[in-house]
Amino acid sequence: FANGTFAAVPDFKVTLVSRFVAGNWGGMEWTMSGTHKGDFPGLPATGKRFSSIRGATIVELKDGKIIRCSDYWDAATFMRQVGLLAPT
Repeated sequence: FANGTFAAVPDFKVTLVSRFVAGNWGGMEWTMSGTHKGDFPGLPATGKRFSSIRGATIVELKDGKIIRCSDYWDAATFMRQVGLLAPT
């Protein structure tokens, strides 16, 4: 996954906004930015920059290790910023 991301967005950056751990669960809120220089599956490269795309990650922990990870991010805003979706 990481290799594909950096191939499509060589200047990919994630900035941590907030985080928490509660028992066997953890969460992170973040923003991402970069330049869409390569294809993602179903999303052809546009060469355009995107910034401040909000997202969150929820992880389940067991014995100090991540056993499940779910990411949620604002794909519509990403697609608008790189020109793959019309502005609202």
